[in-house]
Amino acid sequence: MKRLKLLLFTYVTLFALSGTSNANMDFLPPDDIVGISFWVTSMGLLAATAFFFFEIRSVNPNWRASLTVAGIITGIAFVNYLYIRNVYVSQGEAAILYRYIDWIITMPLQMIMFYLILSTVRKVPKSLFWKLLFGTVLMVLAAYLGASENIPSIVGFIIGIGAWIYLLYEIFSGEAGRSVARSGNKSIVNAYGSMRIIVTVVWAIYPLGYIFGYITNSVDDNLLNVIYNIADFINKIVFGFIIWAAAVQNTTQRSR
Repeated sequence: MKRLKLLLFTYVTLFALSGTSNANMDFLPPDDIVGISFWVTSMGLLAATAFFFFEIRSVNPNWRASLTVAGIITGIAFVNYLYIRNVYVSQGEAAILYRYIDWIITMPLQMIMFYLILSTVRKVPKSLFWKLLFGTVLMVLAAYLGASENIPSIVGFIIGIGAWIYLLYEIFSGEAGRSVARSGNKSIVNAYGSMRIIVTVVWAIYPLGYIFGYITNSVDDNLLNVIYNIADFINKIVFGFIIWAAAVQNTTQRSR
């Protein structure tokens, strides 16, 4: 009964936000690929948010924080996507800069996930938490300042890439990478490896978009929006389901 109430509360809250964001919204043309990509990603984020919060009580208590953060990530992205989508439908374009409102919150939370899942099986230094948090904030903030021309775009790119490379070092060879290698938990090792692939491969789309969208100006915003929508779908929804799968597997193993 508690799980059902939580699911209903999540849906009511998200649909209320959806109703507010959809006020006075123009209709989306059925042949608008950019607008459709916004819709598909928005609905995927909504479904994932409800699912993650619904599943919180199905996993071991030490996994609930990770699943809660996964739901927060998709929930924040859902609300922001509603706004960006409506801006696009009403104005015919949506500046990429709107996305940084989402990224400055959700991307640091995603990096913190590496710390959280490691904490379920072993003691992890709190310094790792702050390294991942500040490294990701610096990466996104530098990109935003460069994209908004508060600093030269090339300077923002260099700082952002440097922070991203540092994060990759940390999760592959640094403290986080060494901790997962010593965890001895197969499901966590597998989940951690999949998460690293997303942060390496899918996150690479963002600096590439920065190069083509701001430094060389060789790609228009509409194409970038479609690419970013696909990247966010994988980056947030698939990322969350990887963590959910690891949580379920660990819960099943302990219940035997």
